[in-house]
Amino acid sequence: MRNFFFLVIILSIVSIFVYFDIFSSQEENELMRHVSEKRAIFISYIELNQYLKGESVIEDKKAIDLMIDRVYQLGFNMIILQVRSFSDAIYPSSIFPWSSTVSSGEGVNPGYDVLKYFLKKTHQKNMMLYAWINPYRIRSTEDVFSITDINPAFSYLNTDTIWIKDGIYYNPSKIEVENLIVSGVLELVKNYSVDGVLFDDYFYPSQEIDLEDYQNYLNDHDNLSLSDYHLMIINRMVMRVHDVCKQAGVSFGISPDGNISNNYDFISADVKTWVQSDQYVDFIMPQIYYGFYHEVRAFKETLDEWSSMITSNQVDLLVALAFYKVGVFDTYAKKGSMEWMENDDMIMREILLARNVKHYVGFALFRYDYLINEELQTNTTMMEIENMKKILK
Repeated sequence: MRNFFFLVIILSIVSIFVYFDIFSSQEENELMRHVSEKRAIFISYIELNQYLKGESVIEDKKAIDLMIDRVYQLGFNMIILQVRSFSDAIYPSSIFPWSSTVSSGEGVNPGYDVLKYFLKKTHQKNMMLYAWINPYRIRSTEDVFSITDINPAFSYLNTDTIWIKDGIYYNPSKIEVENLIVSGVLELVKNYSVDGVLFDDYFYPSQEIDLEDYQNYLNDHDNLSLSDYHLMIINRMVMRVHDVCKQAGVSFGISPDGNISNNYDFISADVKTWVQSDQYVDFIMPQIYYGFYHEVRAFKETLDEWSSMITSNQVDLLVALAFYKVGVFDTYAKKGSMEWMENDDMIMREILLARNVKHYVGFALFRYDYLINEELQTNTTMMEIENMKKILK
């Protein structure tokens, strides 16, 4: 009997240790998941243009310090910084001119390397920095006179390598354009320790931009529809950029339209091919800028659609969320148009949902000013931020 009680005591002690070990492991796993979760905020050329035109380099660097500190204090560990928005650069480049978004004009040196300083400060805080690029956009207006002779686009003016309508864009079908994009990324990842490269959803600006090139292709190849030709052109460029980034050990991804069909119908982005192969992207960041009751594209159904479409284990899912909609009327949501005005926990709930789908590794909020700039804040902005912070601890 004594041996029996002794055995019971031993087993109880072992059970307690096992219990606490399992509990500790669960806590540790939960902690590690939150630490490894990518939590990003977009800083666009709009913010750079607004905050980095101080009276001196010192003032500009103080503005950068403040931006990074604010992102960090909110509980984020990553910045997606727009380094090339209009065939230009916020760093010294042998290919692109200095961006007017960080200086007094295109080609004007601001007196310091903006990207280098952002990298230094983010990495000091153990934060990641992804370089955000618009590959084909030259201008958002049709003002060709704003393009200086040091911009690579200048030499293509008055040719079919440039498309001018609702903005100015490079023609994707031109091999010289493709080479320009690839060379630009190569220069970037070779000279800077960026943690990733992100392309925005600016691909084909028009389905009519390259009809002559398409016809020339048909003269030498088997029949191919115009839409498939466009997909082929973009896929070739994406594959080459991915190869350049892979060789440099830098993650590469694209942030396409959240509506999958829009990518095919309007910009020739072959998102299904990209996420079902290891040859195109390391991550996909769909812009799922919808509420839960959006009548056309509800958030959960769209999220599930993207997650299930990914079949390659080499492709991660980051979800871009619409902080800019917090507290405002959602025009195209129809019956769900009041949702962002009537709730103050939209972003929190969307993050929680996203954490439960396959391939998820993080999220990104568009964009910095909507969280920080008082002029853009709504009545629900601060409550939305406080609710979000509850799940970022």
